Amino acid sequence: MTRKAYYAKKIKKATQLLFYKRHMKPGVKGWELKSALGSDYPKILKVLDGHLEKLNLQVKTIFEGETPSKEPTIEELNKARFYVTVRGGFPAKDAKMMGWRIDDIAGLATAISYIISKKGKAQRDKVEDLLRSKLPGWRVDMNMNRYIRSGYLGEDEHGMLYLDWRTHAEVDQKALVELLLLK
Repeated sequence: MTRKAYYAKKIKKATQLLFYKRHMKPGVKGWELKSALGSDYPKILKVLDGHLEKLNLQVKTIFEGETPSKEPTIEELNKARFYVTVRGGFPAKDAKMMGWRIDDIAGLATAISYIISKKGKAQRDKVEDLLRSKLPGWRVDMNMNRYIRSGYLGEDEHGMLYLDWRTHAEVDQKALVELLLLK
């Protein structure tokens, strides 16, 4: 088997692993990729990312828990989750494709912004109070549960909200803060 055929086969396998949901959360853990593709899976993902660029998609790496070093080690990559998302974030004009109302998305942006402003953690009741000042109370309760269920926000046993995996993967937090500061 030539080197080109070897990598083509590995890229096809990586694509299948990344696109087809097998767990509650989409994507694949690094250790699963290592098991299926071999120890050079980061190189294979880099090549796949280049192919996906033509489709305005990218392979995104999400580190759960602690932030990795500038250049992540193979051990850190093995613990990370990889999946495919829209390159540069999901355009707001396409938000209807999610099936969410614009005020639901605005509430999510508000909740995320508030949590960012509180250094990544905030009491659920404080976030709900903020949202109730902007949205009807019944929508706030429904939306908070939706945000958590969808993986944008997480909640610990003490009622503290934090940014969950989907926010880290799909929301450009720096751009969101910059947009809010411009208004």
